[in-house]
Amino acid sequence: MRSQSKLLLTLCAALFLAACSSSTDQQKKSADAERAIPPAPEKAAPTPTPVPPPAAAPEEKTKTFKVRFNTSKGPILIEVHPDWAPIGAEQFRKLVQAKFFDGVRFFRIVPNFVVQFGLAANPAVTKKWDVAIKDDPVTQTNRTGALSFATMGPGTRTTQIFINLKSNAGLDTQGFAPFAQVIEGMEIVEHFYAGYGERPDQGAITAEGNAYLEKSFPDLDYIKTATIL
Repeated sequence: MRSQSKLLLTLCAALFLAACSSSTDQQKKSADAERAIPPAPEKAAPTPTPVPPPAAAPEEKTKTFKVRFNTSKGPILIEVHPDWAPIGAEQFRKLVQAKFFDGVRFFRIVPNFVVQFGLAANPAVTKKWDVAIKDDPVTQTNRTGALSFATMGPGTRTTQIFINLKSNAGLDTQGFAPFAQVIEGMEIVEHFYAGYGERPDQGAITAEGNAYLEKSFPDLDYIKTATIL
């Protein structure tokens, strides 16, 4: 009887150890299986949507600003007044920013009257900008040093500009609206080469640009660079 009880206890112990071993093996296999599963790929960070630069505030277009012409005779400083003629002032700003005036000749000089410029060195550039802008009301007089756009009548202003060499109040009633004033270097403007008078042909300048002027009128003064300060 004692021998049977001892045998029974031995069998129970063996079954318990087998169960523990089986449980341990299952836990190890489960852990190994978990380690074998590759991690889920990380999601790529969304590409940020580019933010456009802020648009220029409307009031910027109404502020007075300065432009420097570095010319073949020396520097000229111009003060632009959008409140005088907002459409003309904005057109001038765009032309300067586009480098339109770089290399432009002062092709028409009438002593004691005006200095005129505004046909591009490259005829393709002149053609690109040959789009008329609306007229401004005349709010200032064409005094000495004032800049106005040249016209062929109402609604024809494009890129040509003149600087008054004296007070030309008679131009005020003809629709020439000053938008800027030479504040430094007027003595330079007054000494631009005037030996050709009005001989340079505007049609030829429009068609050929500086190639025509450099060949036929090599002594004309010109704008090297125009820069907004």
